Amino acid sequence: MHKLSLLILIAPLMGCGAKKATSAEGMTDIDSYTESRIVNIINTHAKKIETSHPGEMIDAVSAEFLGTPYKANVLVGSPTNPERLVIDFRGLDCFTYLDYVNSLRHSTSQSDFFEKLISTRYVNNDISYTHRKHFFTDWANRQPLNAKDITAQISPHTVTVTKYLNQRENGDEFIPTLGVVKRNINYIPAEFINDEVVNHLKTGDYIGIYTKIKGLDVTHTGIFIMTPEGAVLRNASSLKKNMKVVDSPFLQYVKNTPGIIVLRAF
Repeated sequence: MHKLSLLILIAPLMGCGAKKATSAEGMTDIDSYTESRIVNIINTHAKKIETSHPGEMIDAVSAEFLGTPYKANVLVGSPTNPERLVIDFRGLDCFTYLDYVNSLRHSTSQSDFFEKLISTRYVNNDISYTHRKHFFTDWANRQPLNAKDITAQISPHTVTVTKYLNQRENGDEFIPTLGVVKRNINYIPAEFINDEVVNHLKTGDYIGIYTKIKGLDVTHTGIFIMTPEGAVLRNASSLKKNMKVVDSPFLQYVKNTPGIIVLRAF
């Protein structure tokens, strides 16, 4: 199973070769390849926004990244270093992948994409480390919301546990200065994830792989996609055999995990 590196939560580092550009929202780190890809993806899909279901757009946009290399620690910011708006399509981790897909599916221009990325990644559109949505369930709990937690609607076997996000087993914080958030987490245990559950999922649902680790909600994220060959988890995979964005057979993937959290895009 993938493990969401704690370094992603604590001290992300930017890849080399990026340039810095000033925007109205603050400083943005972006490279020329990414700028070109943003324009190409938007030009390909923007006309479909008004007529397509959110899941269709998520499927189409997420497919643009298949084969993109996996790269950890891609964001810039820490409790001691200023946050920067990093946009880099040359390498993705599992969470930045979802950031970009969720932002692109709404966007009609590059500047629009920047605004959508800020609202997707940051609480109250505040580009700062403490306002970054560090946890998967932040997407359904912190404004502006990106999706709705529908886990309990997917299976009657959903379990609810109370977690103190960001608090380690010994009481310390994973991310200093962020604080601890008490949150009820819904998840479907792996033993109850079957064809019936799959039938209740929709293409474009955001999937979090639940973890029993204290202080964390998930260890990996992906997107549920129903293909002609069956259900897959489209994800930025850190497995040595992959190290890129791939489609993993859904039931085969989740059966060896503690379970899943399901968020549905608006």
